[in-house]
Amino acid sequence: MLMDTKKKILITGGAGFIGSHVVRLFVKKYSDYAIYNLDKLTYAGNLENLKDIEEAENYSFVQGDITDAGFINELFEREKFDGVIHLAAESHVDRSITDPLAFVNTNVIGTVNLLNSARDIWKENFDEKRFYHVSTDEVYGSLGETGFFLETTPYDPQSPYSASKASSDHFVRAYANTYGMPIVISNCSNNYGPNQFPEKLLPLCINNIKNGNPLPVYGKGENIRDWLYVIDHARAIDVIYHNGKNDETYNIGGFNEWKNIDIVRLLCDVMDEKLGREKGSSQQLITFVKDRAGHDMRYAIDASKIKNELGWEPSLQFEEGMSKTVDWYLENTEWLEHITSGAYRDYYENQYQV
Repeated sequence: MLMDTKKKILITGGAGFIGSHVVRLFVKKYSDYAIYNLDKLTYAGNLENLKDIEEAENYSFVQGDITDAGFINELFEREKFDGVIHLAAESHVDRSITDPLAFVNTNVIGTVNLLNSARDIWKENFDEKRFYHVSTDEVYGSLGETGFFLETTPYDPQSPYSASKASSDHFVRAYANTYGMPIVISNCSNNYGPNQFPEKLLPLCINNIKNGNPLPVYGKGENIRDWLYVIDHARAIDVIYHNGKNDETYNIGGFNEWKNIDIVRLLCDVMDEKLGREKGSSQQLITFVKDRAGHDMRYAIDASKIKNELGWEPSLQFEEGMSKTVDWYLENTEWLEHITSGAYRDYYENQYQV
C-alpha cells in the first residue's frame, strides 16, 4: 500500500471505462494524493486501461468486491480514506433485464457497504471528507420531444439498471440526512471515447464496421441520447469532487442530442473515410432488430448548474470527439482484440501473478 500523503482517495470501478479516465486524471494531476483503485475486474474491468500509470508512486490497485462487506470494512479500517469517488457499477441495461439481482447486489448493496464503512471511519470527524456517488441520467426516466432533465426532476426509472442506480442515489442522500455524511452526487448522460467495453453502441459499431459485421440498431433507431466525451466527464468529476457543495446533485451533459440511427450513420461515414472505403458502404451493414423492453425514448441533460456554479463545460464538439474516438480504436487494435477474445484477463494474472 501507499505511504501516507496529504489525502487518500478511493476510486471504485477504476479499471472500467469511465473509472480508468478518472484514475488517470487524479494520479497525474494530484501528485500529493494517494489514489487507490478498487475494482473487482469483472468482464468490463481491464487493467490494460491503466498501463501508462500503473508504476506511479501515488497509485495503488486493489482487487476486491464492493458487495463483500467484511473486505470493504477491513480496507477502510486499514487505509483510512479521506474521500471516495464511487463509480463501480453494473451498467448495461440489456444485462439488467436478463439478471436484475446482479444489479441490486452491486449497485445497491455495494453502495451501502461503502457508505457504512466510510461512516464508521469518519463518524468522529467529517471535516474535509467526501463521498461522491457517480450516477446516471437514466434515473429520471424518459423525456418526450421537448424538455430537459434537471437536478430537481422526479425519479422515474424504467429498467432494472436505472432502478438500481436510483435506489443507490436515495441511499446516499439518506446517509447524508441521517448520519450527516458529506456527500455529493452527479448524474451524467451517455459517455463515449477510448477504452469502452464493446458491448456499448459506439465501440460495438466500430468493431463491427471494421470487420464487416452487421450493425444492430434497436427498433427504428429513433431513441435520442445526449452524448459526452469521457475525458470531459472525468474533468467534471474532478471539479465536482473538489468544488461541489455537500448534499448537492450536479447533472453532467454534453448539450449534444443525437438519434441512435443518426449517430450510427455518422460513425459509418467517419469509418469509411478513415478506412479508405467508399462513402456509404458501411451503412449497408445497419440491421434493425427488435426493440428491447423498457427502452427509454429520449434523454437530455440540462447541465447549466455545473456550468454556472463550477465553471465546467464540454471541451469537444461531438464530431471532433467521434473522430478522436475512432482514431483511438483503430490505433489500439491489440486492446480491442484482447477485449473481444477475453485475453485482457491474462494481463492481470501476468502483472500481479495471481
